[in-house]
Amino acid sequence: MDTTVTIAIYDFEGEHAVQTMDKAFGRVGAVDDVMSSYKNDSQLSILNEVSRLEDASPDFVYVIERSIYYSTISDGAFDITIMPVLDLWASKFSPGGTYLPPTQEEIDTTLELVDYNMITIEDGNISMEPGMKLALGGIAKGYAVDQAIGSLISDDITSCFVDAGGDGRYIGTKPDGTMWTVGLQNPDKQGDFITVMQLENMAVATSGNYERYFSDAAKVSHISDPRTGYSVNELISATVIAENAMDADALATTVFVLGEKDGIELIESLEGVECLIITSDKRILRSNGFAEYETTLE
Repeated sequence: MDTTVTIAIYDFEGEHAVQTMDKAFGRVGAVDDVMSSYKNDSQLSILNEVSRLEDASPDFVYVIERSIYYSTISDGAFDITIMPVLDLWASKFSPGGTYLPPTQEEIDTTLELVDYNMITIEDGNISMEPGMKLALGGIAKGYAVDQAIGSLISDDITSCFVDAGGDGRYIGTKPDGTMWTVGLQNPDKQGDFITVMQLENMAVATSGNYERYFSDAAKVSHISDPRTGYSVNELISATVIAENAMDADALATTVFVLGEKDGIELIESLEGVECLIITSDKRILRSNGFAEYETTLE
C-alpha cells in the first residue's frame, strides 16, 4: 500500500515475540496482496481492470461493505469509487499533462463513474459498471492495522501498537503503566506538535493535504470530493480517534471532505469517536470529547 508499517510489542519471551511479529506482518502482507493498487495481480487491480471479481476474499468484501457504510452516513463524502476522478486530476498534473485543472465537462463526464450505489456484492462476487474503479487509500491501511492488532492479541500480546503511514492503533499500556503517547505534527513546523494524545486501546488517523500532492508545483490536494470532483481545500488536516484503525482511517478522510461544520457534526453523532481539525486559515477545532485524550508534555 505504498507505506511503511511499524509494529512494536512488549513480550517477555524473545522467540515468541519474533513469531508473533512475523504473523502480524503476515496479516498486513495478506491485506496488501488483496487490496494494493500497486500490484497488478491483487483482487483490487483485477476488479478495477474488468469490473467484476468472482470468489472475492472475505477481507475484500468486508472492506467494501464497510466503505459503503461510511458512504451512507456521510451522504457520499466518502466514496471508494472516486478513482476515476483521482486519475483525471493526476493526468493533468503529470509529465505530459496540461498542468491545468480539468474542464467542468471532463469532471462531469468522469463523475458519472462515481457512485458507491453502483457496486454490487452477491454470493462473494463483486461487480460494478464498466469504467468504474475503486480507491482504497482511505480505508485499507486502517484495516491492515486492525488485522495486525488482531493477530497480536490472539497471540496473547497485551501491550503493543501498529502504525501504517500514520494510521495507528494502540493496545494496553506500556509496561510501566503509562499510556501510549502520539503527537500530531504541526504542518508548518517540522518537529513541532499541534497536540499530544495519550491512547489506550484506541486508534488514531489523520487525513491532510500537507503530506501528498499530485504535483509540488501545482499544490493540488490528493483528496477530492466524490460529490463534486474537485480537490478539497477547506481543511489542512482532520484527525480522528476511534476504537479501531479502519474507523479512524475512513472517518478522517470523511471529515476532511465534509469540512468544518459537517465534519464535526458527523463525529458528534457517532459514539466513541472524536476529532480535531485544522482549518485552512489555521484555526484548531475539537469535537466535544477530544480534549480527554490530550496531554501536555513537560
